[in-house]
Amino acid sequence: MNAEQVVEKILSQAKAEAQTILDEAQVKVAAQKAQLETELAEFDTKTETMAKDAGEDKLRRMLAAARMSHAKKVLSAKVAILDDVFAKAKEALSQLPDEQYLLLIAGLMKKAVETGDEEIIVGKHEKRIDETFVKKVNSDLGAGFKGNLRLSDERADIAGGFILSRGKVRINAGSDVLVDRLRESMQIELSQELFST
Repeated sequence: MNAEQVVEKILSQAKAEAQTILDEAQVKVAAQKAQLETELAEFDTKTETMAKDAGEDKLRRMLAAARMSHAKKVLSAKVAILDDVFAKAKEALSQLPDEQYLLLIAGLMKKAVETGDEEIIVGKHEKRIDETFVKKVNSDLGAGFKGNLRLSDERADIAGGFILSRGKVRINAGSDVLVDRLRESMQIELSQELFST
């Protein structure tokens, strides 16, 4: 073999090795490319799922906030309606005709009296509960009571009704207090009646 043939053989072998290395490199690149594409697809799927979950979570939170806001507005409207109902009840109580008003007050007074010698304190503008009315209540009290109720010179800051006083004990039967107590006892029932669907 001459030198030319040896060089030719060496070049041929080098070319074959280079081709083998190139082929192996291309296989590795293709495998890495396929693996990378698989990982990218998985990443895209995970990202999409995370974005969807985040979007759904945000939507859930927004809906919950909207429901809460709506519930607060509805509750506020219901409270305003009940406030209006009881404000009108207070107004109606103060505007009762004298006969009905005094009949109501006499009944309340008879229930509130404990000994019969209490003082009756009325509102600053009260004109219907007077000495004549107190005398009538005293006569109606009957057996077991002294019948010594007396109208106090003291006036209270109440719209209607009275305060029964004996020593340090006071029973407030002012119209505002009566309507507020009525509201407490009837609020659940009224809410169900007015707002049930």
